[in-house]
Amino acid sequence: MTTSLSERKTVSAKPFLKWAGGKTQLVPNILSLINSQISQDCQFNYIEPFVGGGAVLFSVLNNFSSVQKVIINDINPDLIRAYNVIKNNVKELIVKLKQIQQDFYELKNLEEQQKFFLDKRIEFNSRSCDDCLEKTVLLLFLNKTCFNGLYRVNSKGLFNVPFGKYVKPLICNEENLLAVNHHLQKVTILQGDFVQTLNYANNKTLFYFDPPYKPIKKTSAFTSYTKENFNDEEQIRLKEFIDRLDQAGYKFILSNSDLKNFDSDNNFFDDLYKNYNIQRVKARRNINSQGNNRGEIWELLINN
Repeated sequence: MTTSLSERKTVSAKPFLKWAGGKTQLVPNILSLINSQISQDCQFNYIEPFVGGGAVLFSVLNNFSSVQKVIINDINPDLIRAYNVIKNNVKELIVKLKQIQQDFYELKNLEEQQKFFLDKRIEFNSRSCDDCLEKTVLLLFLNKTCFNGLYRVNSKGLFNVPFGKYVKPLICNEENLLAVNHHLQKVTILQGDFVQTLNYANNKTLFYFDPPYKPIKKTSAFTSYTKENFNDEEQIRLKEFIDRLDQAGYKFILSNSDLKNFDSDNNFFDDLYKNYNIQRVKARRNINSQGNNRGEIWELLINN
């Protein structure tokens, strides 16, 4: 029996796709920081300029009834298109995802599945960005069936992750898509540079920043969520933006890699954010271009 949209109010939402840098493991630490900055009964606005897969977003929506306005942003157009489709056209999306899931399940072997995957990858890269629904169907299919759930594009902006060889991956999670749809009704969705989010702040606003992480070693350099890289200059530009927020009286939390994992003398973030609170927390990598290269590392949580 399918639950109607109006009955989703008590259902918790979770990320609808895998996303490199997902914050599921850090959510308890981040929620604790939010609690220390915003009292439970205090109404506030929440802004997330690098929303990614939305692990923190959905945790905030699930746990803080006092949040009034929610603003999310990301520079990745494919990702933001998916958020908009789920918010505005979830029923059609579910129908089409169920069909592509059935088509995929009916294939006889991995060879046929790989050909199907590669055909859909070509279609995704060639389809017009104006076709929002079909583009999102393909994005979610590729995300659930590609290697390690990775989103990566080349210098031309083309998705190039290989086939993942998973046995019957869940491509259409109808219950979660409906829950996400319900929660997104109170969310304003933006696409573009992070600085535009300042236009939506007021005196009771909390920002959470989860930018593309600075690589902790040369071999882990992965920031290819878009064809533009988020380099050191961008990290510094972000810090200068955060200084503006702090001076204006807004609260913020930022997460990033701890460069001291592999170089104890690397003080890039310690120096950059020396005027703020820096906390080191343990996390395990969820997504890596090498699936077997996963382990416990330290990450940074920074706040004012």
